Amino acid sequence: MPRYLTMIRIDEQNVPAEGPSPELMERMSALLEEITKAGVMLDTAGLTPTSQGTRVTWSGGELSVTDGPFTESKEVIGGYSIVQAKDKAEAIEWTKRFLQLHEEYWTISAEVREIAEG
Repeated sequence: MPRYLTMIRIDEQNVPAEGPSPELMERMSALLEEITKAGVMLDTAGLTPTSQGTRVTWSGGELSVTDGPFTESKEVIGGYSIVQAKDKAEAIEWTKRFLQLHEEYWTISAEVREIAEG
């Protein structure tokens, strides 16, 4: 079965200062348990803010290293999952369910891409 990487994109400027609500965390935990029991989830995690990240760039034959935050980035990857699904449609359905767990004041998007094998 193919594997899919889902990248959760957020606008760090509009994330609630207190982070996810306890209710959201409870709903996420329940979905994570369900998707794990279904044998679909391979790995998932949230990521630290860009202020704690480092960007390494190769351009024009030169390397550069820049510490965050990356203010020019409106949307950043805030988390990811790797799932093994029968097809892309199934991976997208799980992603939709994850996004719909969030309260209305969240603005997030997800990019689902198949992992190239071999």
